[in-house]
This record gives sequence, C-alpha cells and structure tokens, in this order.
Amino acid sequence: MRTPQQVWEGIQGIFANFAENWIIVIEAVFLFLLIYFVLKTLYENNAKKLIALYVFLLVCTGVITLFSEHLTADLFYIFVMLMSLFFLLLFSVEIKRVVWNVAGKRVHPVQGAQAAKNNAVSARADEYISGIVKAVQSLSKSNTGALIVLSNGNLPKEIIDSGVTLNANISNQLIEGIFIPKAPLHDGAMIIYGDKIQAAGCFLPLTQKDFPKDYGTRHRAGIGVTEVADVSTIIVSEETGIVSYVKRGEITRYVDSESLKKYLKDYYWKEFNSGAKKA
Repeated sequence: MRTPQQVWEGIQGIFANFAENWIIVIEAVFLFLLIYFVLKTLYENNAKKLIALYVFLLVCTGVITLFSEHLTADLFYIFVMLMSLFFLLLFSVEIKRVVWNVAGKRVHPVQGAQAAKNNAVSARADEYISGIVKAVQSLSKSNTGALIVLSNGNLPKEIIDSGVTLNANISNQLIEGIFIPKAPLHDGAMIIYGDKIQAAGCFLPLTQKDFPKDYGTRHRAGIGVTEVADVSTIIVSEETGIVSYVKRGEITRYVDSESLKKYLKDYYWKEFNSGAKKA
C-alpha cells in the first residue's frame, strides 16, 4: 500500500507530464466528458439515488487506485468506462430519444407530404391520449379501481397470456367498461401497446418492497411490473379515486389530468418524433 507521500508525488508526476504526454491529456478529457454525460443523463431522468451511487463508486475506485501498488491508471480508466456504460444502459431508451431529437433538428425540412403524415400521426396519438385521460378521470370520480400498463412490447408472454387478448382500438368507453365493478376482467390489469388495448384481466408480479398499508394489491402489482420490465403503469385507487403513475418502481400519486397527459405524451414519443405507425 502506498503512503500519502507517495500518492502526492504520483499526482505531481501526472500533472508534470501533462505538457509532454498528450495521451494523458486526451484520456483525462475523455474521462471527464464521459462522467459528465453519465451524471447529466441520471440528473435529467431524476435518478438521484443512482447519482449518489455513481459518485460513491467513482470516489472509492479513485482512492483505491491511488493507494494501491497493484492497480494502475489504465485499470482505473477501464473500470470507470465499464461502470459508466452500465449506468447508461439503464437509460438506453431515454438516450436514444435525445439522439433522435438532436438528429431531427439537423435534418432538412421535410416535404409537404411527409409533414402531413407526421401531423396525422401526432393527431392519432393525441386521440389515444385523450381517450385514456378521459377514462381515467371518469374512473377516478366514481372511485372505480383500475390498473393500466403502458407496454413497449417487451412484457413477458406469461403476463399477456394470463389475461384475455383483445387487440382492440383505444376508447374511453371500452376502458371504462372493462373496469366496471364485478365485470369479468375488472380485477386484472389492462395492457396498452401503442394504439391498441392488447389484453385485459392480466395478472402482474407484486413488488416485494415495503410500502404504506394503504397500498393494496393493485398498487403493489402496478409497481412490481415496472421492476421486472421496462413498462409504466397508471393506477386508480378503488378506495379514494387517487390517480397514480409508476415508472421504474417509483410511484407518483395525486396525478391530475395535465400531468397524466404529459406522462402519456412521453409514452407516445415515437409517434410524435418519428411518425412511426404501430400495428
């Protein structure tokens, strides 16, 4: 193990070689930019706990590298890059969205036909959002419990198969009808994938984390599925009518209609940004 004096001399040696060794300068700049990008990504996605964990690991790795006689700067660089890649992979969808948005701003203006097509896709997405919001508001006012999963097509097959496949067009009447008390499918979850109600009456895994007692089975299922799959959920409490949404295991309660619209627009970002058409 190195002494503090040896560590200080090593740091002085690194800075003394900056002017002579451009490789060290390039590595330092690259490492700084990588760390900055990771922290920026975590901050923009409100991942405060992951920011603390990332910084903690960086500091611990740096201290261990400084005082260890066996760990070199190259190993430190490799570990930081691998660790940063791991944290970035957790938000791959969000990073892809940012890249596509930036690329879209650099593209030349689309021709009239393409612009009209994009406007049509946006109008369709607005229609779906309006239908979902209207249904959730109605369910909330009548204290009718509901659990809606916004799928990206990556839910485990056993979850889809646990309910009834519908593949029906989105409408507030259908959503409200499915969750009517004592209806055959009202106790399960509804799966929405793009412009379709894919299935209803589905059973979801329950979260194993500790939550307040007023979080019933519906809330625990709505949280649990976001912990095992890259999906989001909307929950309407049967007891209070409170609307909540869940993303990556984090629940937000007392959601109003404007917040819900914003939440749904984030889900339909593919339609808004690339004009993609879902089957």
